[in-house]
Amino acid sequence: METAMDPRLNIIDKRLAGIKRLIAVSGGKGGIGKSLTASVLALTLSKMGYRVGLLDLDLSAPSTHVILGIKDVYPEEEKGIIPPEVHHIKFMSIVYFTRDNPAPLRGIDISNAMLELLAVTRWGSLDFLIVDTPPGIGDATMDVIRWLRRAEFLVMTTPSKVALETVKKVIKMLTELNVPIIGVIENMKMEKSSWVKHDLKEFNVSILGEIDFDITIEGSIGDVNKLLESDFAAIIKELVLKSSGFDLKT
Repeated sequence: METAMDPRLNIIDKRLAGIKRLIAVSGGKGGIGKSLTASVLALTLSKMGYRVGLLDLDLSAPSTHVILGIKDVYPEEEKGIIPPEVHHIKFMSIVYFTRDNPAPLRGIDISNAMLELLAVTRWGSLDFLIVDTPPGIGDATMDVIRWLRRAEFLVMTTPSKVALETVKKVIKMLTELNVPIIGVIENMKMEKSSWVKHDLKEFNVSILGEIDFDITIEGSIGDVNKLLESDFAAIIKELVLKSSGFDLKT
C-alpha cells in the first residue's frame, strides 16, 4: 500500500530522470484507438531517429504488445528491470508479469502495480517515453498525473457523443490540474462534421486533426512494417510534425 513515505515515489523520479519528454496518450474510454496511437507514435518517432520508449500502463486491457507483434522477448533484471528493445523501441508492459493471464486488480492493487512498474523499470536515456494510459478519469489516471509529473497529454476521442462527453471531463480535469495538453486527435471519423471541434471550443486546447475510420488497419495489427506503411501511421506522422506541441524536426 502506498504511503506518504513510500520510497518508490522517490525512485520513480530517478528512473525517469534521463527522459527528455513524457507523452501520455489518454482518452475517456477504451476502444477509441489510444493504444494503437501510442504504438504507432512510438514507432514513428523511432523511425525519425529519436530514442523512444513505450510503456503500457493500461492494466485492465494491455494491448500494445499485440499491436506491435511482440513475442518471446523479455526484460532483464539488473538493479531493477531493463526493458527489452523491440523494433528499436524500449518496451515495458504489465504483461511481462501477468503472462497474458487476466489481472483482476482493483483500487489500491492497481495503484500498487503501477507504482511498482514505474519504480523498477530502468529506462536510461530517451528522447521520448510514450505512455499508454488507463482509460477514464479514475484513480489510475490520477496516479499517472501524480507520478509522471512531467507528462504532456495527447488526448484521443472519436465522433461518438458518449466518448466525447468523457473526453471533455478528461480535458477539464487536466486543465484544472495545470497539466500540459499537446492537443486532441479525433479518431475513427466516418463522415464530415465539425461538431467535435465545436464541442471542444470551450476548452483552450489544440485540435491536432482527424483520422478517418480505416477498415484495413486490423490487417496491420502485429506487423510493424504494415503499420508504418498504413494511412493511419502517415496521418499520425503528419499530425505530430505540424503540431507546435511536439516541435519535431525531420
